[in-house]
Amino acid sequence: MTPKKPNSALRKIARVRLTNGVEGAGSMSRRRRAIPRIIPEDSRYNSVPLARFINRVMTRGKKTTAQRVVYGALELVQDESRRDPMEIFEQALKNATPLVEVKPRRIGGATYQVPTELRANRSEALAMRWLIRGARGRAGMPMRRGLANELMDAARGEGSAVRRREELHRMAEANRAFVHYRR
Repeated sequence: MTPKKPNSALRKIARVRLTNGVEGAGSMSRRRRAIPRIIPEDSRYNSVPLARFINRVMTRGKKTTAQRVVYGALELVQDESRRDPMEIFEQALKNATPLVEVKPRRIGGATYQVPTELRANRSEALAMRWLIRGARGRAGMPMRRGLANELMDAARGEGSAVRRREELHRMAEANRAFVHYRR
C-alpha cells in the first residue's frame, strides 16, 4: 500500500484560502461552473447589451475609442432614420441572432454537421460578432459609418450579419436528419 501524500491536506487548505469561499473561483471548470462577470450598463443609454457590444468593438483595451465609435454610429442611425437608435440596435441584434448552429461530430469515420440549439448568451455573442465583422468589412468608410449602415441594414433584415444567420439556419435545416447525434 502506498503512503498518503504528505501535502494533500495542505493543498486543500490552500485551495480554501485561494477561493475564499467563492463558488467557481480558483478551480477547474470540471469542478464548478464559472461565475459570469456582471457587466455594468453603458453610461449613455443604460443598456447592458450595448455595453457588451462596446466591449466587443474595443480593440487593444481602448474602451473610450470603442465608445466613440459605437455612440457615433448610433447618432448617425438617429439622424438618418429619425427613430430611437436603441430601438434600431435591438432590432438589428434580434434579426442577426441565430437560434441554432451546426457542430461537427465524428461518428464511425464520418463527420456529420449536427444542429444544436444555442444558449441565449452564445447566440447574442455570435450576432454581435457578425455585426462588427460586417461593419469592419465595409471598406472605404470610417468604422462608425460602416457600423451605422450595418445596424440599419440588419434592422431591415438585410446586411451580412443577417445573411450569416440565414446561412447557418439553412445548414441546420439541411442537416436536420443528424439531430439524434447530439450529445
